[in-house]
Amino acid sequence: MKKALKIIGISLLIIFVLLLAVPFAFQSQIKDMVKRFINQNLNAHVEFSDVNLSLLRSFPQAHVSVHDLVITNFKPFEGETLATSKSIAFTMSVKELFKNADEEAIVINSIAIDETLLTLKTDSQGNTNYDIVKEKEASSSNDSAFSFDIEDYRIQNSALSYIDEAANVSIFITELNHQGKGNFSAEQSELDTYSEANVSMNVENTNYLNNNKIKLDALIGIDLENSTYTFKENKGFINQLPIQFKGFVKQLENGQEIDISFENPESSFKDFLAVIPESYSKNIENVETTGDFKVKGELKGLISETTIPTMDISIVSDNASFKYPDLPKRVENISINTSIKNTTGNAEDTFVDINTLNFKIDNDVFKSSATLKQLTTNMLVNANIDGTLNLANISKAYPVKLDTPLTGILKAKLNTAFDMNAIETNAYERIKNNGSASISGFTYSSKEMAHPIEISKADITFNPDSVSLNTFEAKTGQSDLNAKGTIRNLIGFLMGKNDLQGNFSVTSNTFVLNDFMTSETENQSTTGSKNEAFKIPQFLDCTIDANAKTVVYDNLNLKDVKGTLSIKDQQASLKGLSSTLFNGILALTGNVSTKTDLPVFDLSIGADSFDIGQSFDKLDLLKSLAPIAKVFQGKLNTTINLSGTLNEELTPNLNSINGNAIAQILTASVNTDQTKLLNSLGDALNFIDFKKLDLKDLKTHLEFANGKVNVKPFQLQYKDIAIEVSGSHGFDKSLAYNAVFNVPAKYLGSDVNRLIGKINDNEVNKISIPITAKITGSYTSPQVSTDLTSGVANLTKQLIEIEKQKLLNQGKDKIKDLIGGLTGTKKTTVTDSTATSTNPIKTDSSATLPKTQIKEGVKDILGGLIKNRKKKDTINQNN
Repeated sequence: MKKALKIIGISLLIIFVLLLAVPFAFQSQIKDMVKRFINQNLNAHVEFSDVNLSLLRSFPQAHVSVHDLVITNFKPFEGETLATSKSIAFTMSVKELFKNADEEAIVINSIAIDETLLTLKTDSQGNTNYDIVKEKEASSSNDSAFSFDIEDYRIQNSALSYIDEAANVSIFITELNHQGKGNFSAEQSELDTYSEANVSMNVENTNYLNNNKIKLDALIGIDLENSTYTFKENKGFINQLPIQFKGFVKQLENGQEIDISFENPESSFKDFLAVIPESYSKNIENVETTGDFKVKGELKGLISETTIPTMDISIVSDNASFKYPDLPKRVENISINTSIKNTTGNAEDTFVDINTLNFKIDNDVFKSSATLKQLTTNMLVNANIDGTLNLANISKAYPVKLDTPLTGILKAKLNTAFDMNAIETNAYERIKNNGSASISGFTYSSKEMAHPIEISKADITFNPDSVSLNTFEAKTGQSDLNAKGTIRNLIGFLMGKNDLQGNFSVTSNTFVLNDFMTSETENQSTTGSKNEAFKIPQFLDCTIDANAKTVVYDNLNLKDVKGTLSIKDQQASLKGLSSTLFNGILALTGNVSTKTDLPVFDLSIGADSFDIGQSFDKLDLLKSLAPIAKVFQGKLNTTINLSGTLNEELTPNLNSINGNAIAQILTASVNTDQTKLLNSLGDALNFIDFKKLDLKDLKTHLEFANGKVNVKPFQLQYKDIAIEVSGSHGFDKSLAYNAVFNVPAKYLGSDVNRLIGKINDNEVNKISIPITAKITGSYTSPQVSTDLTSGVANLTKQLIEIEKQKLLNQGKDKIKDLIGGLTGTKKTTVTDSTATSTNPIKTDSSATLPKTQIKEGVKDILGGLIKNRKKKDTINQNN
């Protein structure tokens, strides 16, 4: 007995070792077989990491698995991925491994597909990415290296995408798990299947399913001879709504013939709540309901390239109600009567008829009906709404999750008829609206808003070609708004297809800009937070005529603001905006755009009779353009053209601005106590009292860019001193200026004045010299240097030279007179009515002086002149 057990044990061990060792012998053959199958059958690029064979995993059958499969398309979808799979496994008889795949088919018994993503696509030209199987040439050999005698199969944790660009249809199936068992080799057999997945479907931009949970447990009869598949016993779920099917699908050469009917097996209204995705309807197990709900449908006909089955689907509920156990309100008197039909088999003839959709909450009754036609082409919509709804009751009766609670009473009585193309192209003549709607006591808040908006009253009239906003009264923060106007495409805006277009007239007693700005938003990339730049809503395309008594912007209070604001493509254009500010008039034109990350602006600002002190104290822009102007007291006219970027507070980033300005001071005085700059200049030029500067009609021209302001030369006057100023300063308060003072000589000290007195000539009193003051450093710490010393020294030399020339000229005249006296002659001019002559007059015609006497006389005169000159020079030196 022991010997027998030993033999059996050794035999089992040998068999086990062989089962482990044999796969390694066939590993290369299996890889070659898979590659050969791919090359022979597929027009696509296929990659996989490995192919494994195991004789133990599915003993007594062999188990072959392909890992990390990737299938990539050739043209016209070159480079796009058709399919990826973590693994695809096959089981087959061990004897199949010894077959020659070129001569006889290898029979596959089961397939397991794990974590596969399949993308099926049809482009706008009708090309399909999944048509990758090579066409077979007529041959007596086997059509395929594989044949299937499947007993079971399964698909786990997979997903499928179907996109048809030509038909504008997309279907997305996620979390797909499907399995089936049956005998596919028999002519007549049954397939027992179970499937579950999340399904989304979009047709012509209409979302019919949105991640709805689908389940199907079905026993399907298979007639391979007639290519017919019959639903025998089955039960499906759409979300939690149970649906039973019966009927068949038959495969034909030109399509599939369908004859299927379905209905929900129960008739409780709770089945209707089950259709709603669970994330919205929450747990419906304990919901109290009354009334019935029935879904029935039939699909019959041919699915082909040109036809669809006819259909007749009805959804009916009468006098139903529901109440969630944790909510205070009941929804009652619910009536639903809807049908979906197609009687021709042409897809464009499918229509939806919502005959009734009514409900009541408390005493508020809401009624509606609609028809939808031409669903697959240019859909036609005709809808009626008539009712009252207290918005606060929505969350009290239904477990809808709102970021903030709604309040207010909505009333509407409206008929609208349009086609979708008219909405998309703004063909207003095909959009017919009639009726009215109003809302009162409405309050709404969100994290995108600085304050809740409270609409006390809004009244709208629907006209055939437009919507009239008759009344709009609202408050948010400190701001109040009253508006009237016309909206051209409200339906398109509400459907998310168009911008909100219209013309409005808006008035306000107080409008605070910060009330409409987002304060802070969470920064997703960091743990902190940051200020978010103000954004003009992208959906706005409108013109607003504004009139506000007070507008608060930053630290400014603008009074009597009027103007026109045009908004489009996240850009606001200002036209004719005027306001009372700083006891003057502000005029503003230009635009602001928030389309880029940083808002940009391009504006022209006009100021008429601004109070200089107030404006330069409160406007950072003016402070930066002309920091010294804050010491002026008076009136100012200016025109500023500038462009740049805005920060989060909607004020200019100074280092970004470019532009120019022209300023004129009408009347002004100077307060030197407010600036170190003028005090420093006064110390360097003590003959000027800057408080007495003449600033009347002063004009300046500025240009600014890259954080620097360049000031063109401008003229000032102090008494009889002309002053020319030019240079530049930075927004960092750095200074680089030259001030040239054209100073009369009389202001330059006692020495200069004594020289002028000795010369005793009116022309000398008119002499002036330029004194240049160089101003550097910063506005808070200025540095002033002048050439006053060298200027005075040069003037002194000039005056001394003038005095010398005057004395020499006086000496020459005396010598001439002396010589004339010595010779006894002098010049006399005689003038009559006919002629002028000059004749020497002799004092004694017969007397002559000896030459020696003349010589001695000249010597005495010259000696006296020289003595006098030396004496004067000595006096001047001592002085």
